[in-house]
Amino acid sequence: MPNIRSITRPLLGLTLSAALLAGCGSSSPSDNGLASKTPEEIVDAAKAAAAGASTVHIAGSIVAQGKPISLNMELVSGKGATGQITLEGNAVDIVAVEHSVYIKGSTAFYTRIAGPAAAQLLQGKWLKAPSAGSEFAAFAQLTNLTTLIDTSLSSHGTLAHAGTATIGGQPAVGVTDTSKGGTLYVASTGTAYPLEITKGGASSDKITFDRWNQPVTLTAPTNAININQLQAGH
Repeated sequence: MPNIRSITRPLLGLTLSAALLAGCGSSSPSDNGLASKTPEEIVDAAKAAAAGASTVHIAGSIVAQGKPISLNMELVSGKGATGQITLEGNAVDIVAVEHSVYIKGSTAFYTRIAGPAAAQLLQGKWLKAPSAGSEFAAFAQLTNLTTLIDTSLSSHGTLAHAGTATIGGQPAVGVTDTSKGGTLYVASTGTAYPLEITKGGASSDKITFDRWNQPVTLTAPTNAININQLQAGH
């Protein structure tokens, strides 16, 4: 299995050239005027809307360094996240809360990163580490709503209008990155939430954003093994 940092770094780089985001967003029927805006203004509106959200659900898949990655996460602004990431078929449950990150991997995942003996000991158990300055720091970045949104929508090349579409049952306006590839769809009614960024071709990356501002409860797992103490032999 690739190094966790090498996997999560490209995942954080979900830009218009690397991935796609889809979802439901606001259900308001009122036209928000995005269709008449420039591509740059549409992207800016999507960034502003996402930055003001309290929660969002993110799901989908990409290919990073030739390896498939999927994620299904509920993110809470300023607090953390809960959900699951699958790396090359190996599922990892994640909870980020109170400046700590907790992960619980499958036996196959623990075997790949720690060997069969350790996997037997860790089977079914949660591991805990600080959000910053630990081996879990890369995972922690994936659970930060502000970081993920900003990274996803900030880096792009030349933009062009991509017409309108219906995404998740909601009217949307599209913006294509003509330099790097990929199309962002933004809600054209109600709040201008990002609805979908799609990259065609061989990778067919797709990530969806939906359930904006819906209640999410974050609960730290009990009896988690502190990885810092484990590494110190305590």
